[in-house]
This record gives sequence, C-alpha cells and structure tokens, in this order.
Amino acid sequence: MRNEGPGRRAVRSSSSGGALDKTLRITEALTAFGGPHRLAALSAASGVPKSSTYRILASLVEQGYAVTDGHGSYGVGLRLRTLAARISTDRPEGIVELLEFLQKCTGQAVQLALRSGDALTCIRKIESDQPFRTASRVGARIPAHATAAGKAVLAHLPPAEAEEIVRAAGLPALTPRTLTDPDALTAELDRVRTRGYAVDDEENQASVRCVGAPLFDRDGVPVGALSLTGVTFLTTREELERFSPALLQAARGVERLLRLGG
Repeated sequence: MRNEGPGRRAVRSSSSGGALDKTLRITEALTAFGGPHRLAALSAASGVPKSSTYRILASLVEQGYAVTDGHGSYGVGLRLRTLAARISTDRPEGIVELLEFLQKCTGQAVQLALRSGDALTCIRKIESDQPFRTASRVGARIPAHATAAGKAVLAHLPPAEAEEIVRAAGLPALTPRTLTDPDALTAELDRVRTRGYAVDDEENQASVRCVGAPLFDRDGVPVGALSLTGVTFLTTREELERFSPALLQAARGVERLLRLGG
C-alpha cells in the first residue's frame, strides 16, 4: 500500500474543498434574483473562472439542480427548487396551523406533498375527524398520474416535461378507475388547468377521493400540491369539490409561507 504523507492528503483535501467552495458560490449566484443568468454573469458573481463555471454548471444541469436554454443562460433546476421547499417545511411556522385550519373548515384529511423526481412525496398530513384513515402517510410516494396532487402538478408543467414523467413512470392501473390511456390523461390535465384544481375519484385507492391544488414557487414552477381527502361512503365528489375555493385559498397561503421560509 502506498503511504500518503500529510502533505499529499492536505493537497487532496484542499482541492476537494476548493471544488465544493466553487460549486456553492456558483449555486448562490444561480439563485440570485433576476434569473436566468448568463454564463459570464455567473462567473463574475461567483468569482470562479469561466471555464470552471461552465464545467460546474454542466454537472448541476445533469443532476437537475440547474437548467439551461442551450444558449448560455442558466436557471434554477427542479431539484434545487424542491430542496428549498423542503427546507422551508422544516421550519413550518404558520404552515401546520394553516393545514389544521383547512382541516377544521372542511372536515377532510389534508395533505401537503412536494415533487420528488417523477412522483411526489407526502411531507405533512393532518387526519380528518372521521374514524376512517386512508393509506397515505408522511414519507409515502404519490404517483403523479393517479392522484389529485400529482395531476395538479403535471397539469402545470411544460408539456414536454409532463410527457417525460409519464414515459418514465408509466400509467399503471392502481384501481379500475385509474387513467391508463395517455390521451385520456392529457384531456384530464386540460380540465385541471381550466378549473384550477385536480380530482382523484378512486383512481389511486378504492373508496377514496381527493381534490388537489398546485403549489408554485416564486418563479411560477409547480413544486408540490395541497390536497383534501375523503372516503366515498361519507363524502360525494360534489361535496368534496365544493371545498375547492377554500383549498385554493389555503394553497396560496402555503405558497407565501414557503417563500418566506426559503
């Protein structure tokens, strides 16, 4: 085994630290107000040479932390946006209270979910007053095509990005009512955009229906959703949809709190 002296280890550590420092400075510059930003501007703001800035940005784009238009401009990627939203929910001042208020106003279970790759992840859940519990839980993955939360996000993504998610995840039938035809899903997403919220009518779990509203970050990118969940033998679809104005208002409140927290 080759013996590496302290000097060699120190050089390696310094090199690694230098690369990390450059990446963090470029990330800070990337998230500055007024984006997307040109490569030259990011290099100047971070103090990192242009060639190194380009290489680091290429890696950030590949990992989903940055996006590029292919013509020298770079913006914040979905993974970085979702990470910011998750950090905000770790300091939930006001968010839990808002979710609890929505639950008391509607009597339904309330769920906050954030996008994670080609699905969503339940971050917080307030159970209903009813003795019946749905299968969803904090930490559970939520399929995009078969849930109100997922369809609320899909409907507001760029079409190419939504199609890529559908291709990657597929449209598996989770119940007999799941939309498994791409054209049917596309038509449903059109309806979601028109009315402002999505509906899951026993598409993800039998005897469970939901309504979901998208959550947007400060740049208008959908990063998650807020949803209400009820059981079919206690709440009709019409009754659940009557709560949509309260749901949409609460979603806007959650967005404001997430932005303050981030």
